[in-house]
Amino acid sequence: MLRTALLTAAVLATALLPGPGPALPDRLADTGGGSQLITAVAPAAGSTTGTLVWWDRRAGRWYEEGRTEARFGANGLTDGATRRQGTSTTPTGLFALPYAFGIRPAPAGTEYAYRPVTPDSWWCQDNASAAYNRWSEPLPADCAPGEAEHLVTYASQYAHALVIGFNYDRPVRGRGAGIFLHVNGKGATAGCVSVPERAMRAILRWADPRRRPHIVIGTDGGALSVDRY
Repeated sequence: MLRTALLTAAVLATALLPGPGPALPDRLADTGGGSQLITAVAPAAGSTTGTLVWWDRRAGRWYEEGRTEARFGANGLTDGATRRQGTSTTPTGLFALPYAFGIRPAPAGTEYAYRPVTPDSWWCQDNASAAYNRWSEPLPADCAPGEAEHLVTYASQYAHALVIGFNYDRPVRGRGAGIFLHVNGKGATAGCVSVPERAMRAILRWADPRRRPHIVIGTDGGALSVDRY
């Protein structure tokens, strides 16, 4: 039994080693122009799990700084340009990371702007509201409570999180709201990307807003391949 466990651990460790050839960020059409990048990659569009890696660019090369398992939407991934709200799909594409937030205090060393969640903190997903796809505190009168996330009620998932800038700068109604990189819940997400808490805390300690980190979400191949971003 011990030998089997050791062999399994060795196989898993080997599977996580970077493959030959250029690093993944070097194969992308765009990495956002900064020197930090997160890649969240699923095996296929219908997958609900995959791998998330965070990278630093130094002296003209990308270096892997950490990796972890990732979870995606319950219905897999879909092109962010055509995604529809309420489909439980994770949007693919290249996105900025505007700010961090959390129910728990920011990990020591966090340099990102970190907004504390309070009992009055909501994320409006009401297409008819002026606050669509925005943090609101308190809930605006034009945002129906049933069309908003009461952030403090997601004790595990929003212990720590980064806002993913999907449909954020100029929101398109009906495309989707409230897409975050956050701590794992019990299973697949409603469209976000989630990771174990220890990884989320490590990412917050690593992320440096002066280096303009972005996230690329995609698949290993096909129409949603990360290589297109």
